[in-house]
Amino acid sequence: MNESIIYEISVQSFQKGLRNLIKILEKAETHSASKNFPFANLLNARLFPDQFHLTKQIQIACDTAKLAVSRITGKEAPVHEDTETNLEELKLRIHSVIQYLDTYQKEDFQQVFETKISLPRWEGKQLTGFEYLTHHAIPNFYFHITTAYAILRHNGIEIGKKDYLGDMPFKT
Repeated sequence: MNESIIYEISVQSFQKGLRNLIKILEKAETHSASKNFPFANLLNARLFPDQFHLTKQIQIACDTAKLAVSRITGKEAPVHEDTETNLEELKLRIHSVIQYLDTYQKEDFQQVFETKISLPRWEGKQLTGFEYLTHHAIPNFYFHITTAYAILRHNGIEIGKKDYLGDMPFKT
């Protein structure tokens, strides 16, 4: 496996997921406006009381994407303070992460198999960059994107699998 594939399964997948998330949020905004339902109520919605609300799901998805590629490549990631309180602020955050991911090139991932990733909660254990990406970062990213989708769907927003998956790179 080469760095080109790693770039595609990380940077490009994260960007696609974040772009789809923006589209889903815009559909939710349109739906809530048509029903005279305050969008702020959706931002605080959660699937169950012990789970994070929609805003936090979006923040974590953004952090997972930017920190994954940062940790693998050694490049510094932008800091977001988790202060977003409305849709426009969340969309700005998502856009800033997409723009940050735009700074990466395929060549940045050459050391993915040698790079060691260790996080404090792992108590001294480590993964290679590739293991971290495939066993932690990508599943965690999609967990939070999916949970955001589920919160919106649970609250009556008319979105479906097509919205979640977005455009496909079909060939003819």
